[in-house]
Order: sequence, then structure tokens, then C-alpha cells
Amino acid sequence: MADFGSRPEGATIESLGLTKATAHWNVSPAELAKIAVEKEGAKMTSTGAITVDTGKFTGRSPKDRYIVRDSVTEDAVWWGDINIPCTPEVFDNLYNQVIEYLADKEVYVRDSYVCADPNFRTNVRSITEYAWSSIFTYNMFLRVEENELSDYEAEWLVIDAPGFLANPVNDGIRQENFAILNFTKKIALVGGTGYTGEMKKGIFSALNFILPHQKDTLSMHCSANVGEDGDTAIFFGLSGTGKTTLSADPNRKLIGDDEHGWSAQNTIFNFEGGCYAKCIDLSAEKEPDIWNAIKPGALLENIRFKEGTNEVDFANKDVTENTRVSYPTYHINNIQEPAIGKNPKNIFFLTADAFGVLPPISKLTPGQAAFHFISGYTAKVAGTEAGIDEPVTAFSACFGAPFMPLHPTVYAEMLSKKMQDAGVNVWLINTGWTGGPYGTGHRMSLKHTRATITAALNGDLDNVSYETHDIFGLAMPTSCPNVPDEILSPVNTWNDKDAYYDKANELAVKFNQNFEKFSDYANDEIMAGAPKAAVK
Repeated sequence: MADFGSRPEGATIESLGLTKATAHWNVSPAELAKIAVEKEGAKMTSTGAITVDTGKFTGRSPKDRYIVRDSVTEDAVWWGDINIPCTPEVFDNLYNQVIEYLADKEVYVRDSYVCADPNFRTNVRSITEYAWSSIFTYNMFLRVEENELSDYEAEWLVIDAPGFLANPVNDGIRQENFAILNFTKKIALVGGTGYTGEMKKGIFSALNFILPHQKDTLSMHCSANVGEDGDTAIFFGLSGTGKTTLSADPNRKLIGDDEHGWSAQNTIFNFEGGCYAKCIDLSAEKEPDIWNAIKPGALLENIRFKEGTNEVDFANKDVTENTRVSYPTYHINNIQEPAIGKNPKNIFFLTADAFGVLPPISKLTPGQAAFHFISGYTAKVAGTEAGIDEPVTAFSACFGAPFMPLHPTVYAEMLSKKMQDAGVNVWLINTGWTGGPYGTGHRMSLKHTRATITAALNGDLDNVSYETHDIFGLAMPTSCPNVPDEILSPVNTWNDKDAYYDKANELAVKFNQNFEKFSDYANDEIMAGAPKAAVK
């Protein structure tokens, strides 16, 4: 097989520790797709995108994500159930086994970088067992220009070996799959899982340590876009809450859909070069930007075809509800280039409320904003993690705890200061249920959610009247363009008002119980943002 792409001057297979492997450098997506179809079981779809099955894992496996505990991380990482430590010896053993596993294989090397702001650019080299995994890294990391390759030097290394299975008994980990970050050696090592999201979230987690801890820059699990007059909007939220969908606005330019930094120089910059969108029930009518991005170069995961065709059946959940597509941002017409904006004017916290008690939109005080950011309430949507089959109530600090190596208050304090310095409006958006909890009520209308966000961005909610939620203390607008008045106060959408207040009180208790572990770090203003139980 030919070495289809260019490589940096002096770069060799030996420099990767793969002395016998055949390495193909910076192969084009079209050639990789051809290889994936011919050799790796990928299938061509009617749009020209290819689709692959990622195997046993169709979502992240957070219990198998490790950080090497050494002198760099010992006193900085917030160790626990989220940031699980492993020893340098465990890492070295697995690294050596993966290298030996790949030793006589054909591997695909991609030279990329992350962080669109040149002040924070970090070069990332990925080595993948499969050609289709290299398509993913081409799509998701920022692409190096041909004329930059001659003096390219990798700072971080991603090694992805889905076919390698660890021996948990001998190797000191929980099960056969793993994703390990080593900050001293600057390596993200992934094995035993074909789910490509582990690679991107590994580098995201690395940046979540490096930028706040070493470069005075807030890292955020959010999407961002910018309006015609340069006003930036940020959308925080976990997977499945609408970050990708709601930031893809035909009237605004997309900065990015998932991972961003907010620098001391007041720039908002994308970490990535692509989007990794959920595509269950995708339609051209509801999400035209994502729909139109699924063309040659895009990589679909775990979808199925309509019978007898190679046309994607986006409603099919036979494999998982977490069907995905990755594509480079240039597949979207309306993008911000370079992917950098200014201080935001509006910040939206997206939460999929499975209890069905939060309003579709509410305006937060600074104290409430800090409280809700630290809480990070949502429902984990089916398929985004192994074992999640229906929405599960969850609190994920900073709307991204699974990827945050530092204590949540580090990120919260940085965000709070930046919000106050920039004078932004902060809104809580419920993209979850209304009219009742999950199983009884129904999911918020995407049309109405878009309308509430548009109204906030346009300033249409600046001069309307507000009422205060009895329990959560949230300021709820009494009118909003293109949204029925009766749904703006959630109690009005329930047939049984007593049942509504019972459920709202139940959720309030969960909020306050969750926040107990942070209360020692919270000032009076933040604690005043907590919900209060109310008499029916």
C-alpha cells in the first residue's frame, strides 16, 4: 500500500515506537473511506458518507477512564469516581502491550492540532488502528495546512487500538477497555473500544487540565456561535441536551459545537475542527445544517439502512440511540473562520429536565448562574454512556464533570468572574420534558426552544414582565415571541397542579442534596441561588 499523504520532515515510524508497522501518514478522507469500505467493513451510504459499527461500545465508558497519578497530577487533579487514578506502571505496561499489538499492522497517522486561537495551539498526532478512525481525527481536530507540515512537531499523542483487549486481572484495570491520560508523557491511550468519542474526549480532558491550571484560560463543555454584529453566544450542556442542534442557527455563524476556551484576552475559541452530532431521528426539516453535512467525508456510526437500500434510516435504534455523525466544520456553510469570537453577550445553560418541572426559559441572577453551573443538572440521554437506556436524572458539575480533571469550583470561579466582568445575560433552557415527567409528559418542542433562544439573543425579553418560580426562584418571562404564553410557566402544562409541586419539590431536594459537597466552597450569593421548597 502506498503512503498516500505527506509527513513532517524527519518523522519516522521508529519515532512512534512502531518499528515493524506500516504507517500511512495524513491520508485523505476519500482514500481512507475507500480503505475502510474495502478492508474494514464500512459501508457507503446514499449521500457518499460512510458508516461503521463501533462494536461493543456505542458510547463512552466513564468508569474505564483513567488519569496517571504522578508528580504532575498528584496535587492538582480532583481524584474520585470521575477522575480515577492509575499508576505510571499500569500505564507503561498497557502502552507497551498496545505498541506490541500494533507492531506488525498497518496504522494511520494524522498530524493535527487543537485550539483555534494561535496563542493556545497544541499539536496532536493520532495513530489509529483503523482507517475510519483516522477519518474521525481528520474531522474533529483542526487540520494542518500542507505548508505547515515540514516543521510540525507533535506535543500530544493519541494512540487508538480498538482491537486490543486488556487483561483486567494482570493489567490493573476494571475491564478489557480503557482510556488513559498521561500528562507527563502527553499521551492519550485508548484500547478495547471502537467508540471514536473516547479520542476526542481524551484530548478535551487534557485541555481541561492544561488551560485553567497552567494558562489562565477557562475550558468549557459548550457550543458557541456569533451574530452579524459580532455578539457571541455560548451554550453549555451535556450530550443530548441540544448543544449541536441549537448552535447551528442559519442566522448566526457557528464557532463550534462542543469544546471551547475563554481566554484572559477575552476570546472564545473552538478546540476542534469538526462536529460530532447525535443523529437519531435526524431530519432535513428539523436540523438542516446537520442533515446537509452528511456527505462525502462524513463518518456515520452505528446507524442502519432502510430495507433494501443504502439510505440511512435515522429513526432506527437497533444498535443504539446514540447514533452519531462526525464531519468537518467546513461541511456547514455558516461557520466562523477562524473559529474565534469575542466575549459573549448571552450564555445558555441547556438542561434536559426529566422531571418536567423547569420552565422552557428563565433568566438567572449571578448567584443562580453559579449554582446551576456547579450543579450541572440534566438527564443522561439514552445511549450516550454504556448502560443508559432511558433518561436518568444526573448532576454533572460544570455541565461536563466526566471531562474535568480539576475541582469543579476552579471552573465555576473562573466562569463567575468572566460572566460578571463581561456583563452577560445567563439563561436556563429546558430542552427536556413538559406537561409531566419522562414517561407522562412530552419533550419540549424544538421549534419553541429555538424561539426562546432567538428572543433572548434579539433582546426581545429585555422589557417583558417576569414571574418568579415558587420553588426554584427562577425569573420566567410571561410572554415570548412565537411561543404560547401558557407553556412559559411549567405548572400550567400539567393537568394535576398538586402533582407538579410534588415533583418540583422532589427535584429541589435532589438539587440541594447534590450541592452539599460544594457548599463549603460557595458564598452567600451562590447559596441564595438554590431552590426552596414551597407549600402547595
